[in-house]
Amino acid sequence: MLRSISQRFKVGVEKYLPNAFIFALLLTLIVMLMGMLMTGESLFGMVEHWYSGFWSFLAFTTQMILIIITGYALVKAPLVQKWVQKGARVPKTQKSAIIITMLVAAVGGYLSWGLGFVLGTLFAMEVARNLQSSDFRILIAAAYTATIAILPISITITAPLLVNTPEHSLEEQIGLVPLTETIFSPTMLFVALAGLVAVIFAYIKMMPKENEVIPFHETNETAATLEAPAMAIEEPPNIADRLDNSKLLNYLIVLLGAVWLFMYFSKNGFNLELNILNFGFIILGLALHGSPKSYISAITDAMPSAGGIALQFPFYAGIMGMMIGSGLIAIISSGIVAISNEFTFPFFSFLSASIVNIFVPSAGGQWQIQGPIMVEAAQQMGLPVAIAINTVTIGDIVTNLLQPFFVLPALGLSGLSLKDIWGYCLVSLIILFIIATIGVTFIPMIL
Repeated sequence: MLRSISQRFKVGVEKYLPNAFIFALLLTLIVMLMGMLMTGESLFGMVEHWYSGFWSFLAFTTQMILIIITGYALVKAPLVQKWVQKGARVPKTQKSAIIITMLVAAVGGYLSWGLGFVLGTLFAMEVARNLQSSDFRILIAAAYTATIAILPISITITAPLLVNTPEHSLEEQIGLVPLTETIFSPTMLFVALAGLVAVIFAYIKMMPKENEVIPFHETNETAATLEAPAMAIEEPPNIADRLDNSKLLNYLIVLLGAVWLFMYFSKNGFNLELNILNFGFIILGLALHGSPKSYISAITDAMPSAGGIALQFPFYAGIMGMMIGSGLIAIISSGIVAISNEFTFPFFSFLSASIVNIFVPSAGGQWQIQGPIMVEAAQQMGLPVAIAINTVTIGDIVTNLLQPFFVLPALGLSGLSLKDIWGYCLVSLIILFIIATIGVTFIPMIL
């Protein structure tokens, strides 16, 4: 049944779904029209909001590009490459390939959502290379879905960490909210773990039949690879060559980086925010490659995979600018709060976050705008503020299976297009949406 549904989605997607960049362009026009009709903004006002937000993701864009290229370079380091390739040879059937790939991606996602996207994708690619009886497309989709499924309890998820950080924007209103009430709460644990088990089961049921399998082919120039490059003919080294391959220079920088990481974690605990994650990837990558030349080569190989992010993220930033500047986020959130009561509020808070995330796929940006509205509503109804935090977080996560913003790294690394995996993602979206609805609605009542 699930295979049939996913195939129908796939056929529809192949016929009607454009390139991910076209999706961003169409979404831009839709939000502009919504702002004019729902808020009374003029066309010129919406264009101003669009441009005012257009470059607001520059830092985040750079962070995401670095996650891709430094994560790839790290996995391509000889020692890590050996581990990944060894692990990728374990699956002997398509079923075991899906299960192991999803578990690897989920572990990475638990430690860091960025690591989950990169490690899961590269591991899936290596599995597909080794097991030609497995479908490449479903493995990439499965890795991405598993990362999304586990994110409610990831130790790097945005909103729960923000409200547990001193001097956050809502501290005077709600104080510090401990992680035991958010990431490690029964609601989040249920949604993440039940969701992961459910989507693993779903992907097993969605496996293509033997005659429908599309294996991995080394034909896509944009797909990353873990294969070692051909050895060039060596010439007597000159001074430049010695510097390029200098282990002393390499490990002096590694030592400095290690000192900073020790200082940071000693002061902040295990807080893997994006800058630290990327910095750690760079330092660890240099250490494992052994020389600047080897590391530069791996970074250069990964660069084509980041093109989609560099182009599309500014357009999503522009969409976010229109949503915030025109007041669309406040209208959507306040409208849903207005029809809620103590029992329905968790679901409607989750639903509103799911809708807003389609237009504002940035957890930090979405929380800063939508979070205060939901927190105030929860307090007025006498509900714990953790319910607002958890439901907004889960809603922000689930519709990432519909909104292609965060799948761009996987598409860039694998060389696939959005239509190759979106059918599987839509089935997973329905499953996770149902599980999340049960979790946010009934678990707070039981406890």
